[in-house]
Amino acid sequence: MNITIVCIGKLKEKYWRDAVSEYSKRLGSYCSLRICELKESRLAANPSAADEEAVKEAEGKDILEHIGRNDFVITLEVKGKRLTSEALAEKIETLGLEGRSDVTFVIGGSLGLSRAVSDRGDYKLSFSDMTFPHQMMRVILLEQIYRSFKIIRHEPYHK
Repeated sequence: MNITIVCIGKLKEKYWRDAVSEYSKRLGSYCSLRICELKESRLAANPSAADEEAVKEAEGKDILEHIGRNDFVITLEVKGKRLTSEALAEKIETLGLEGRSDVTFVIGGSLGLSRAVSDRGDYKLSFSDMTFPHQMMRVILLEQIYRSFKIIRHEPYHK
């Protein structure tokens, strides 16, 4: 399976980069992983609603350019469906069994996703009603993808 994570912004802190590197290495035994970091759009100091919408649209356009035509797209959205780790594993396994070998997860910028990106999503996933820093969300997502493959293969993993 080919997993792509399309996300806005680069990881600035070393500890986030180290965590992403560790989970990327672990996932190498289970899938082909690609992380596509896209540039954050500039936002004015005191942005209007129109300024914020323009940033979401610009980031959304960039995101959509990095999604394959046949990719199954899972967008991370606060109003998405919440799953247990086992249910996420089942979702990933089912996609593989259905021949959907290209799965793209999308993490938007600090303002969220544009409507066009949300509409392109085949599945809207929420990890919580809470808001997390985007850098942390990338690590949490990678950990859950790794956990999913361990569950799929019935391999032990700490709980």
